[in-house]
Amino acid sequence: MKLAISIVFTCLIFSHLQARQINDSLASASYTFAALYNSNINYYGQVTDEKLPYVLLNATVRLPFGLYFSASSYKFLNYGSGISGTDLGIGYDYNFNEKISSGLAYTRSFYPTNSPLLQASLTNNLNGSLSYHWPWFKSALDVDYAFGDEQDIFLTLSNSKDASLGNLFDDKDLISIEPSIELVAGTRNYYETYVRAKNQRGQDKGNGKPPTNPGNSGGVTEYIPSKSFSMLTYNAKLPLSYSRSSYLIELSYQLSLLVPSDEAIKRAQSFFGLAFYYQF
Repeated sequence: MKLAISIVFTCLIFSHLQARQINDSLASASYTFAALYNSNINYYGQVTDEKLPYVLLNATVRLPFGLYFSASSYKFLNYGSGISGTDLGIGYDYNFNEKISSGLAYTRSFYPTNSPLLQASLTNNLNGSLSYHWPWFKSALDVDYAFGDEQDIFLTLSNSKDASLGNLFDDKDLISIEPSIELVAGTRNYYETYVRAKNQRGQDKGNGKPPTNPGNSGGVTEYIPSKSFSMLTYNAKLPLSYSRSSYLIELSYQLSLLVPSDEAIKRAQSFFGLAFYYQF
């Protein structure tokens, strides 16, 4: 009887300590809210023939030891009347030292029926990342395993340079720029499912049903013919940010050159974005 009481008492103490640690972690956690606009949605630099500008809202809770939780919802500005997609994520970041850092994350996505997104068949994404800070720039390697109705893998190698451009109003603000270049390779198994869904949407229109999209009609560009692992895009990004102690405003531009055909490379895609982040 005494042993049972001791075990119960020990469990109660352990539970209390665990709850206290969780409460302490939540009290010292950082909370970030973000609102973003982009001129067109893209999947690793790839787009459909139809332009889909969107707005996105995000909330992220990051605990002191590296664990974080995030939730996002976005809405296309020219397609449908409801939410265009929702993402729920959990991840963990770990810094080995001042130069080497890593991360592991899982995201679950929810799309409405007949979503026009290329990646609508890939509702799960597992990401692993590793970055190294050189004296003059940072290199990062990301591996994504996306799965759902199909399975795909993507590999992204990027190099970026964070540079300060000085202060604008006082010594409490900062203007900075972080140009980067990305090389993206991967498989395209999701494309077959996308084509079937696009054809079904076309048949629904042909049967006299009202189109769900008030914008331009069209489908994916025909530079995605292969399911083998190969180069997808070359991306150049140029974000310009203004930050103070608790918030950041960012203007961004992305140029994507699509492969493998020469015709695809000539058809460069441009994306413009505006984002606001607030952290407390």
